Amino acid sequence: MDKFVINGPTPLNGTIRISGSKNAALPLMAAALLADGETKLDNIPVLHDISTFNNVIRVTGTKVLYEKETHSLRIDPSNLYYAKSPYELVRKMRASFYMLGALLGKTGEATVSLPGGCAWGPRPVDLHIEGLKAFGANITLEKGYVHAVAPNGRLEGGKFTLNPSSVGATVNLLLAAVKSSGTCIISGAAKEPDVVQLCNMLTQMGAQIEGAGTSELRITGVEKLQPVTFANASDRIETGTFMIAAAMHPESDLTLTNCNSNDLGLFTDWFKKTGTEVEFNDTEINVKAPDVIKPISIITEIYPGFPTDLQAQWATMMTQAHGETVVTDTIYTDRFSYVPELRRLGADIRIRNNSAVIKGKTPLTGASIMSTDLRASVSLVMAAMISGGESEVLRVYHLDRGYETLEDKLNAAGANILRVVE
Repeated sequence: MDKFVINGPTPLNGTIRISGSKNAALPLMAAALLADGETKLDNIPVLHDISTFNNVIRVTGTKVLYEKETHSLRIDPSNLYYAKSPYELVRKMRASFYMLGALLGKTGEATVSLPGGCAWGPRPVDLHIEGLKAFGANITLEKGYVHAVAPNGRLEGGKFTLNPSSVGATVNLLLAAVKSSGTCIISGAAKEPDVVQLCNMLTQMGAQIEGAGTSELRITGVEKLQPVTFANASDRIETGTFMIAAAMHPESDLTLTNCNSNDLGLFTDWFKKTGTEVEFNDTEINVKAPDVIKPISIITEIYPGFPTDLQAQWATMMTQAHGETVVTDTIYTDRFSYVPELRRLGADIRIRNNSAVIKGKTPLTGASIMSTDLRASVSLVMAAMISGGESEVLRVYHLDRGYETLEDKLNAAGANILRVVE
């Protein structure tokens, strides 16, 4: 099992290119199953989660060609014959559950295992199932599998309200609805850029969708969808992660390329309050770290609010701010597995209900630390980069799920990270 050996503290200077978004790519891959022919997706990151989902798709008989050198992916469902996703694959990644909506929309029937994923947090699929029922699907649960059938081969349509709003459920309902025989309305729909991008691709394929980027989506079903060539968006979470990492060392001056600051929502407003100098220029963002990081408390919210996927990184930065801060997560209330590990490095941080209370600035010293999920992993790497001496970050396979060549990118900008294969 690989680990990182990190020597710090190190500033970040130079340029880092942002990869394509994992969270946006996975719904696009599922949508490609709905086309009659081969779809080509560009700007697809080379990640374990992408490879895992490729294998989930291949089980159906779909042809998948992953060209890692060019970051392109070709998906041809012309020979799709098996509308089932088995547990041994779906358990590795929650997003595999998108196969439920995609296969139901494609074939009128789907059998998909209940998902696995990160160790933290209950993320039930009740909304997905109840939404599909509202659109006309007959659903049974048996031996850990969800079996969904559209009685006449196509969903009839209907209306469903997502409460709370959910990106995953919005994606699944969209995939199932676009080839329905009627009209499907999703109220409380997620407004994240990932959902908007999916709507844009489905529309290019011939779907009829109104309200993309709003809380209500109106989908009028069509009989067929055509294959397309479509470019994936840049990864807004990777962008925010590197922005925070740069701000943590007073000598950092980092430029990020191939990014879209508009996708960051209100995160940029909170980030500027820390005193960090930020400049936006088309697809580039320049970050110059402040001499003193101002203590800024945040509360995660659904988009465009502060993203839950950046709260661990923010809390890590706040260990270097001058004063007390509170980081509260209202989306996933138990997403604080990184806190004991930051304390091992010397951080003054404690958990209070669904918040992390941080007192800074505290010097961090290298130690051996262990990650338990994707975003916690990267926050520990960031903490190790600002710590004095040598740190070991164990279980970095979590990072490989969602950050493309992380150590290479950071090392090119001045970090000192060695991957050790054990």
